[in-house]
Amino acid sequence: MESLIEVAQEKATLDIRLLLSVLGGISVLLVLILRFKIQAFIALLLASITVGILAGIPPMAIITTMKKGMGDTLGFVALVIGLGAIFGSILEYSGGAEALARFMLKKFGEKRASWALMITGFLVAIPVFFDVAFIILVPIIYSLQRRTKKSLLLYAIPLLAGLAITHSFIPPTPGPIAVADILGADLGWVILFGFIVGVPTAIVCGPIFAKYIAEKIHVDAPEATTENIKNEDYPAIGLILSIIGIPILLIVCNTIINSPLVSEEFISLEIKQWIGLIGNPIVALIIANLIAWYVLGIRRKVTKQKLLDITSASMAPTGIIILLTGAGGVFKQMLVTTETGKMLAAYFAEMGIPIIIFGFFIAVLVRILQGSATVAMITAAGITAPLVMAQVDITAIDKALLVIAIASGASIMSHVNDSGFWLVSKYLGINEKQTFQSWTVMTTILALVSFTIVIILSFIK
Repeated sequence: MESLIEVAQEKATLDIRLLLSVLGGISVLLVLILRFKIQAFIALLLASITVGILAGIPPMAIITTMKKGMGDTLGFVALVIGLGAIFGSILEYSGGAEALARFMLKKFGEKRASWALMITGFLVAIPVFFDVAFIILVPIIYSLQRRTKKSLLLYAIPLLAGLAITHSFIPPTPGPIAVADILGADLGWVILFGFIVGVPTAIVCGPIFAKYIAEKIHVDAPEATTENIKNEDYPAIGLILSIIGIPILLIVCNTIINSPLVSEEFISLEIKQWIGLIGNPIVALIIANLIAWYVLGIRRKVTKQKLLDITSASMAPTGIIILLTGAGGVFKQMLVTTETGKMLAAYFAEMGIPIIIFGFFIAVLVRILQGSATVAMITAAGITAPLVMAQVDITAIDKALLVIAIASGASIMSHVNDSGFWLVSKYLGINEKQTFQSWTVMTTILALVSFTIVIILSFIK
């Protein structure tokens, strides 16, 4: 009897130590980022080391765990993020993003321009980074405001909603790719649920909220300094939509065909394997890049040297994202090695807290405290991944919904510690109070609506 009590006491002591190690790691992460302004990549690595030390891992085992976490994570993510950046740079240079915006506005008309801008943002952010896409398209919303004299927010908020949702929910953007890889989620399912959750969310926090806030805050566009160029030689809109859709279609087809939904009676195993190769995100993006390189580059008389220059330049901003993702993988691996994940899984199971809610609130906490949505997503994924690994009955759909839930939490309440807050404030010409009332509220609505849809889907799947 006494031995059983001693074992229970030892287990309780170990659990407390492991819990304190996680809390200590998170505290170190936040203090380094918030107080000392240390780069998040270094902060994540130091937080991982802190967890290892506090959990009692031998010194050299800590190093081994860090190398394993970094290597296992970047083997896939670095390739996909790099290919996605190159793809987006060619599309941006060709004028494809602006062509899509102008086409949507022409089809929808000025009265429904907010809907056109929401859809444009939703599509453009698939291959192009959020901030780059916004800067490319912002002259269009300036032009609309000058023509209609309505508040600039009527057009800006739907565009920002579309951009933000796709940036957070739909691969091949870096955030969902990183989270999906850390959690072991299938990108095809993530894309499907990204669209299912993203579309109604975009409608609510885009055109609907924009109409409300535009009546409360009137914002004029900056005065035009130059005349807009007329009759630009933009690529055909069908071509742009096809090129954007190619990698998404290949990835989703691969997921569906290689799922239990399609038996070998309909498609042979050998064909499934070839589809698995072509529909792998890496190969799908290579195919999309080659098509974009030729169709939007060579065929449009862009020199090979110019294509090399713009694609090489696109690699620079991806470096920090790749390193951050790797550091998130290190943090996850440290929790796996210390078996903190198993302990937390058992703890939350006893409390009856679903992993999907836990992942969301961790992402919310980190997002509000330190600002970066990418850091929030990666940190939450790293903490949540060991809990996922400890559950034997978790499905591919469960993992995909968890990715979207974490992305929802990481999108919430953008404020002064987020670079996106200042980007929006600067380009829309609004003060901090107005940015809080429009952009911050929009991101909060985005997070809450999308998470609500995820919860509903988790019950009816």
